[in-house]
Amino acid sequence: MSRGKKYQNGLAKIDRNNLYEHEEALKLVQETAPAKFDETIEITIRLGIDPRHADQQVRGAIVLPHGTGKSRKVLVFAKGDKAKEAEDAGADYVGADELAKKIQEGWLDFEVAVATPDMMSTVGRLGKILGPRGLMPNPKTGTVTMDIERAVKEIKAGKIEYRADKNGIVHAPIGKVSFAFEKIKENYATLMDALIKAKPTVIKGIYIRSITLSSTMGPGVKINPQKPLD
Repeated sequence: MSRGKKYQNGLAKIDRNNLYEHEEALKLVQETAPAKFDETIEITIRLGIDPRHADQQVRGAIVLPHGTGKSRKVLVFAKGDKAKEAEDAGADYVGADELAKKIQEGWLDFEVAVATPDMMSTVGRLGKILGPRGLMPNPKTGTVTMDIERAVKEIKAGKIEYRADKNGIVHAPIGKVSFAFEKIKENYATLMDALIKAKPTVIKGIYIRSITLSSTMGPGVKINPQKPLD
């Protein structure tokens, strides 16, 4: 596939065989983003785990200090006072059985689903639809909770979920190209710190195998995973 001139110019600034320092890589990604729109900066981290084993799962959620640059659509399964709490907190969609029915009919116009524990019998029936799309509420990521206000506000403020896929790879956004460098750096450091803390105790070898940064349309920049972030 042929790439545009801006992409090729950006690619020329990157040594594909080099493992960059963290800060240098972050700056290169901002400099080489070729699109006219405000691209998302994304990170891909390959971990030295085998996710097929229950004791090697890596999954969690964090609030990026400067958000992702995008407000996500939040759906909340709740009734009564908790439904009102969700609406007041800024949830985009709030409901119970009627929302479940819409989802079963094919509607999926949301990016995060939150539920109160008493709604999980209803939500559980949607597992085959929500599960493969990463939309299933889960206590481990704070999306099954009675503290609906906090959950919704954190998601709107920039809370992201991270999860190693079947190949042991984590994909996550850490902000927009237009962000000030220090904000990108702080978001990046927050995610890396969370991943290091989430290291399964059974892992004895190299945990973080590789780190690659890229913008939505830009070339990848490889980071030396063994060097600490200043």
